[in-house]
Amino acid sequence: MRKSFAAIAAVAALSLTLAGCGGGAGGGADAADGKGYPESKTIYLVSKGFQHQFWQAVKQGALDAGEEAGYKVEFVGPDKETEVDKQMSMLQTAFDSKPAAIGFAALDSGAAADLLKKINDKGVPVVAFDSGVESDIPVTTVQTDNKAAAGEAAKHLAELVGNKGKVGLVCHDQVSQTGIQRCDGFMEWMKDNAPDIEVITPQYAGDVVKAADAAKAIMQANPDIVGMYGTNEAAATGVAQGVDEAGMVGKLKVVGFDSGKAQIEAIKSGAMAGAVTQAPVLIGSETVKAAIKAIKGESLPKIIDSGFKWYDATNIEDPEIASNLYE
Repeated sequence: MRKSFAAIAAVAALSLTLAGCGGGAGGGADAADGKGYPESKTIYLVSKGFQHQFWQAVKQGALDAGEEAGYKVEFVGPDKETEVDKQMSMLQTAFDSKPAAIGFAALDSGAAADLLKKINDKGVPVVAFDSGVESDIPVTTVQTDNKAAAGEAAKHLAELVGNKGKVGLVCHDQVSQTGIQRCDGFMEWMKDNAPDIEVITPQYAGDVVKAADAAKAIMQANPDIVGMYGTNEAAATGVAQGVDEAGMVGKLKVVGFDSGKAQIEAIKSGAMAGAVTQAPVLIGSETVKAAIKAIKGESLPKIIDSGFKWYDATNIEDPEIASNLYE
């Protein structure tokens, strides 16, 4: 099983927002007047990346919603979720194209502040998705409640290890709100609800290979460890791969976040106990629908919660779960 799982894994490689019509939600007559580009029928979505199937599912939801409403959706993202500068360049390109609205999933929650201000000054509405940004410019944020979802993963891991022992975590980054919340939410739930569980200082790795190495380093330094958690598709897949390569499958409980072929196969085989899935297609469609409402000047809530579900071998085939999984 070790060889087959490693092969699978190799293949799978804001906080404050404006309600109502703030942040340029209403559009207007002409860009030169600072009122947006109402003649445009294009909505530009700048995602965090393309290397995970999660983003392909988000893209599909966005494209479907745009087609239904008569808008063209451009969906872009850097090759890796560490390429903040490349994402900023893509956001600039999106702005330069004079779209009707922009959706933005920030890799770095503060890096885009100046550019977002320029976009807002032109009256182009911005919808944050997946992660919030350190700005009140986005008219709404479409996202999973990442802290609550991380708490759900912590709850299940605590149950799996008998509410005692030492557990580790590999977080996918330290700068996006998603990365921070999924890491903090896990640790906070353990602190508040599982006093007999010791959470090891988190390690950070944004791709499968680095996450596998981080997991093996954690196990080597903590031979008495009983469980481990990865905060996104790459981190969770890497953790499961590292546990497999260390010969610890069955001896150490692994839980994850998101989906993807490697995680699905690991859960089915027993290499991973379970994971929390978002609703990526819904995130994409709700982002485009929110952008259209903003273009029309309609009011929006500060947060549009796209929800999450825990899945494991017992419910992975259930229609409600299966519709939120992706390979």
